[in-house]
Amino acid sequence: MFPEYDVIVVGAGHAGCEAAVAAANLGSKVMLATMNMQTIAQMSCNPAMGGVAKGQIVREIDALGGYSGIVTDHTMVQFRMLNRSKGPAMWSPRAQSDRMLFAAKWRQMLEAHPNIDFWQEMVTGIIVKDGRVRGVYTGLGLEIPGKAVILTNGTFLNGIIHIGEKQFGGGRAGERAAKGITEQLRSLGFESGRMKTGTPPRLDGRTLDYDKMEIQEGDDPPGKFSFTDTPRLEKQLPCHITYTSPEVHEILKSGFDQSPMFNGRIQGQGPRYCPSIEDKIDRFADRDRHQLFVEPEGWNTCEVYVNGFSSSLPEDVQYNALRKVPGFENAKMFRPGYAIEYDYFPPMQLSLTLETQLVKNLFFAGQINGTTGYEEAGCQGLIAGINAHLALHEEEPFILKRSEAYMGVLVDDLVNKGTEEPYRMFTSRAEYRILLRQDNADSRLTPRIYELARKFGTWGGKPLDESDLVERMRIVEEKESAASEIERFFRETSVTPDQLNAFLETKGSSPLRQQVKLHGVLLRPQVSLAELRTVLPELDEFLSKFKESHLNEAEIRMKYEGYIQKEQELVEKMNRLEEVRIHDGFDFHQLKAISKEAREKLSRIRPRTIGQASRISGVTPADVSVLLVHMGR
Repeated sequence: MFPEYDVIVVGAGHAGCEAAVAAANLGSKVMLATMNMQTIAQMSCNPAMGGVAKGQIVREIDALGGYSGIVTDHTMVQFRMLNRSKGPAMWSPRAQSDRMLFAAKWRQMLEAHPNIDFWQEMVTGIIVKDGRVRGVYTGLGLEIPGKAVILTNGTFLNGIIHIGEKQFGGGRAGERAAKGITEQLRSLGFESGRMKTGTPPRLDGRTLDYDKMEIQEGDDPPGKFSFTDTPRLEKQLPCHITYTSPEVHEILKSGFDQSPMFNGRIQGQGPRYCPSIEDKIDRFADRDRHQLFVEPEGWNTCEVYVNGFSSSLPEDVQYNALRKVPGFENAKMFRPGYAIEYDYFPPMQLSLTLETQLVKNLFFAGQINGTTGYEEAGCQGLIAGINAHLALHEEEPFILKRSEAYMGVLVDDLVNKGTEEPYRMFTSRAEYRILLRQDNADSRLTPRIYELARKFGTWGGKPLDESDLVERMRIVEEKESAASEIERFFRETSVTPDQLNAFLETKGSSPLRQQVKLHGVLLRPQVSLAELRTVLPELDEFLSKFKESHLNEAEIRMKYEGYIQKEQELVEKMNRLEEVRIHDGFDFHQLKAISKEAREKLSRIRPRTIGQASRISGVTPADVSVLLVHMGR
């Protein structure tokens, strides 16, 4: 009934969709298996993409040919660039999406891919022979043969939904849990654990009084995520902000004795950085109020998402508390919030390719690895999809360093340190975040995927020369060339005190005493490139031929050149350790000069390089020195 697929992807959430696209783009024949074709790329929680560090990840996914950024640009209802008051390393794009359009656009793009097939049914196990995955079993007793399998099961593995004292099996509201896979993986020697996440109630926007809330408009003009020619948002929907109060907190506390989080029914660890409202009240007892973001679900629905009010309290407690929030006095609830508890597999059982160490050509991506968030899931799916394809062709793996991408930071953290709570990406996790800006994701990563595509001569089901990847590379090269030309102009062009001192006085900047290069003026913190254009006609004429993205790139490079150079020097120093490979099959237990903890961690994680070994918790600088000696350094 089925041909042998190159890659079978189990689960069609954000990780599964990106995994399918990544493998299919490079030429693999892919089967995407899902329990419900109607919920492909469903936004299970908030109707938004991006945010702090997450926005950088979406742009990185886009730079590597993934679809998340393109789908978001086509379906968003509002766009904001967060952290504009800080330096460009912190700027993070975020978009509110139309929930229904988002899923529909994803499915449309997946179905348009010639290398992707679909099957709607529960996958109950994997076929393993001689330590290698050979396909999957389904609930109907079918066998789908495949050379590689990527598990992206989200919150569905033995999922249990909690609302107050009620609990029932499910992977998402109205959808059944997935059974069988956890038990089989444990029998193969995998270690599993339990985690929890939650979602807030959805309200009827027609019953809310927005005049009592703070309005939050989108950027004018709005930006976008994809580096390709996606449409610009012409109109936007506003979000709103309101707050809880001591009265709200007291009502919520009245249900704590029925809360599965406090009475011990939930065993899994919840997300530290996105806690439930009851968790916030308990942990931050000194706070009189907590911020709530009132987010529209789309253009043509009155459904509203109450960001910041995740809860597993009884539905009547949730409802009574919400009615005391300013603007919610007459609110009607569409559905209550709930918590969901599910199985995950500690990611220290993976390699940096996201392939499992126990079974060849079996990959894990998304919440099965202990992460939380659409963006974190999507980037893992993309990395797993690329590496599944490469493994089948016995090519070198695709591994991004911490200095190359937030995606590299995420995978490195998971594999080397593991996680005991749902992992969320932050800019603070990246030590080279000045290099990993959202504006330069295409320059960093598109050449990497282009080189891979050249090896196989294909992209997206077409010969490489006829694909959109060629145009992507042209855009990157054009931006790089333009930024260099602009920088050269600033370094070679001089300005006099007469031309600029009046302007500098208005900016509170010291006057020029002699002719200086334009580059030196731009380095002043009070001065921007856009402002210089308004007072220097010659500069404005020169810059008018460039795109906004070219100007932004050039300005950031010039203003932050010293910081960028310092980080690059640190990267080069660290890369010396990354280049020292550890022999396959190396016996770490023979190293009696290092600690027992280090021997155990190294034997379990099996790092590929000295650099990776140095980042494993429990491995000291002294241990690294011993390793270097044994590697002949």
